[in-house]
Amino acid sequence: MLASLAIRDVVLIERLDLSFGPGLTVLTGETGAGKSILLDSLGLACGARAEAGMVRAGQAQCSVTAEFAPPDGHPAFAILAEQAVEREETLVLRRVVQADGRSRAFVNGQPVAAGLLRRLAATLVELQGQHDQVGLADPATHAGLLDAFGGLEPLRQATAAAHRRWREAERALAEARDAIAAAQRDEEFLRHAVEELSALAPEEGEEATLATERQRLQQGERRGESIAAALADLQPRDRRRGGSPADALRSAARALERLPAPNEEAQPILALLATAQDAVAEAETLLERLLQEGAPDPRRLEQLEDRLFGLRAAARKHGVPAVELPALLVSLKERLGALDAGSGRVAALEQAAAQARRDYVAAAEALSVARRTAAERLEAALAKELPPLKLDRARFFVEVAPREEAAWGADGMDRVAFLISTNPGQPPGNLQKIASGGELSRLMLALKVVLARGSPVPTLIFDEVDAGIGGATAAAVGERLARVAERLQVLVVTHSPQVAARGAQQLRVAKQVKGERAATTVEPLGKRERREEIARMLAGERVTDAARAAADSLLTGGLL
Repeated sequence: MLASLAIRDVVLIERLDLSFGPGLTVLTGETGAGKSILLDSLGLACGARAEAGMVRAGQAQCSVTAEFAPPDGHPAFAILAEQAVEREETLVLRRVVQADGRSRAFVNGQPVAAGLLRRLAATLVELQGQHDQVGLADPATHAGLLDAFGGLEPLRQATAAAHRRWREAERALAEARDAIAAAQRDEEFLRHAVEELSALAPEEGEEATLATERQRLQQGERRGESIAAALADLQPRDRRRGGSPADALRSAARALERLPAPNEEAQPILALLATAQDAVAEAETLLERLLQEGAPDPRRLEQLEDRLFGLRAAARKHGVPAVELPALLVSLKERLGALDAGSGRVAALEQAAAQARRDYVAAAEALSVARRTAAERLEAALAKELPPLKLDRARFFVEVAPREEAAWGADGMDRVAFLISTNPGQPPGNLQKIASGGELSRLMLALKVVLARGSPVPTLIFDEVDAGIGGATAAAVGERLARVAERLQVLVVTHSPQVAARGAQQLRVAKQVKGERAATTVEPLGKRERREEIARMLAGERVTDAARAAADSLLTGGLL
């Protein structure tokens, strides 16, 4: 329900904080006092169009905050979860409008789009006014309202589930048909590609393995070249002339040996030269052995590169990384296999889709039968409510008509519409087109009396539902508003004392002029103030004792 409303600098309202309780709350006051400003303010918090004219003269901005306390499981909480808005104990909708007309919207303090306010508000509050009918006047809501009235939720859920299975079967069938058609268009390409890739026979991780081995073999070639160069430097370039390190060592040793005796000082040097000759010889031997053992197989490198380049060429041709070639081959084979097995699979899916359609039709037809029965009950219930509301010449109809198959949906195969004929001989028509403003408001009230049990919206607002009526009719309106308020929170703007007397809470809206400025105020009324206000509504400007006595009679449930 609507728990509170805080208004700042809206038109004639400077600062206003209102609290609301359950049941019926009536707002009364002189014409022009500003009751419509309250409704416009609430509409602003609920996502209505923002206009610069809403901002009180001389102020930079206005704001309205509406706090709701929806019950557990209310649809508003699902919307909050969908939009990742943090859930709190209450739901606070806030709107700020700048003097230039720009606006900002907030839900539980988090900035949101104004459209989210409208979505949330549609689940929280419903306005029934003479010129702004929403909710019941929208034909899109009629099927759901009829189902709620008739207790048809199990049938509605079964129909929705059958519709979902049917659509899933149809999608699977369409996808299978598309796959076969695509495969048939590409059959020649598929067969050539499968043949080519099958001959290539790519393996998982093969490219990486080949690339690693190729790098190793290439490094082996460079290693052999280095060893050969080192060996060439140690061995004589021209064995006839010498010139290698070993030849130089031998030549140096022979020169020292020719020194005249005694040549003891040359002996250590000769020993070192001999050791050096042995080291050089051993180095030559080791290098020759390394050169023989580490020589790469040139044929292996050639074969490896042919394979690696073949894989990469195939990958470029098919526009995939080489690592995905094995998976591509599997996919292409499956598409080819679909050409052979596809016709049988499609036939099975066609049978499944046909059965799913039959299941849906059976569920939807059961819902249709139940709806027609519920429609008769709803018409009979409304027929009892209309005469006391001065709609005794009106007739209410619930039309349950079949829709074209293209329009079948999760809510069934029916088009449900609430129609009315306000005069004898007049064909029934759309609620908004046939009924006048006052008639439509009272019709909406009658519908709400009958449909209150299944209403998903916890707060209803009626704007002057009693316009143009009085006496017993006004009393009937008040009595029905009170009945609706037994299940839902109801706020009503009224000029009727009979309606005002039914309220569990009464707020008086007044306009005060201070200096050159007018301001709208709202005052909750106690028992004494309520008596005076209702007496004023009965008598006008001059309140008499008789009017007070009549007010007492209304407040205690007596009849005038």
